[in-house]
Amino acid sequence: MTQTTWREAARTYLTPSALALLALGFVAGLPYMLVFSTLSVWLREAGIAREQIGFASLIGLAYAFKWVWSPLLDHARLPLLQRLGRRRSWLLLAQLLVMAGLGGMALFDPKNALPALITLAVLVAFASATQDIAIDAYRIEIADDSQQAALAATYMTGYRVAVLMSGAGALFLAEGFGSTVDSYSASAWQSTYLILALMMVPGVITTLWIKEPPVALPSRSEQRSAQQWLEQTIIAPFADFIRRYGKQAVLLLALIATYRLSDTVMGVMSNVFYIDLGYSKDTIASISKVFGLIMTLVGAAAGGLLIARYGILPILFAGGLFSALTNLLFAYLAHLGPDTLGLIIAISADNFSAGMASAAFIAYLSSLTNVQFSATQYALFSSFMLLLPRLVGGYSGVMVDALGYIEFFLLTTLMGIPTLLLIVWLWRQGGAETTRAKP
Repeated sequence: MTQTTWREAARTYLTPSALALLALGFVAGLPYMLVFSTLSVWLREAGIAREQIGFASLIGLAYAFKWVWSPLLDHARLPLLQRLGRRRSWLLLAQLLVMAGLGGMALFDPKNALPALITLAVLVAFASATQDIAIDAYRIEIADDSQQAALAATYMTGYRVAVLMSGAGALFLAEGFGSTVDSYSASAWQSTYLILALMMVPGVITTLWIKEPPVALPSRSEQRSAQQWLEQTIIAPFADFIRRYGKQAVLLLALIATYRLSDTVMGVMSNVFYIDLGYSKDTIASISKVFGLIMTLVGAAAGGLLIARYGILPILFAGGLFSALTNLLFAYLAHLGPDTLGLIIAISADNFSAGMASAAFIAYLSSLTNVQFSATQYALFSSFMLLLPRLVGGYSGVMVDALGYIEFFLLTTLMGIPTLLLIVWLWRQGGAETTRAKP
């Protein structure tokens, strides 16, 4: 890879495309937290058992199976929104469904209507996953490989700001409205979710403002038979990936499936861990969410710059290594007790490494795609990234109950080893750089 100067690498963060990804990253991160991390705090305060909270995290499997309907976003038109174009029409539909789902969640209390609340959370997750498909395809189609790391970093910045709003912001709001560990208030959480549903509005405005990527959709005169549609829409994207990478495709998918295993499984129980250890919501919000966001953004920005300078694979390996090792800090924190400095150190290291790893991983996944099938192939990769971690994470509550927190965090650290071995293999095979195929 031709190395760029630090100034050239930094300049890519100021393009209109990067600013658009900043806003779209915000609306991508908002619903994800509200059906995962923040929801777990709500459920725990409502008295829901750890085991049930762990199983509730399986809502995230919607993100792991988005490849099933991703071909629709590459080929199907939405009748009432055709003028917006392919990517923008799907974006708008998904954003409106997310808003409706979050507003619906605000009508229920998990103490007496847990099934209804979870059902709406599933709707939000599916709509959010659809939005992610469209955003990823849009990002891949508007820029070449040299800009993808910067776009990934700005996307993550917007995403993490949303994490702040739907994480720390939600906890502060719920506490301000009167819900605490000792005095649970359903109405406080319901008001919080209603306010956060309205924060999807910037996404709608951005979708209406951006331009449709210049990637052609087959005209109506080129209608295909059902068999042709199946072959070209569903089979072709997967066949293209196998054709380009051959036997290596299986190992590439294995790398994708395990890269976020260590930190994702740990993350399912993180907020429950903070509450069980004795931290207040204010402390969790201030350190884990606000300060953690800052460290994630620093890590993401550093990752984007380092990738532009040195390439993807070295940073991919470093991110995977540090993401696994930082779980040891949480094991020590479980031994230490509710120590504020200990939490700051653990959050700093964990979030910085997660930000760097995410920037590298997004750039790497983008480099594997063929822009002709950008939505489908990227959805395939990101789905594989989430499938195994979400399945294992669903049993995280069971693991904590059986092992205890210290052993649980040690186990999640060991989960990072397969990823590191696969990256070393890829490096030795000369796969440090990949070239995204063009249509």
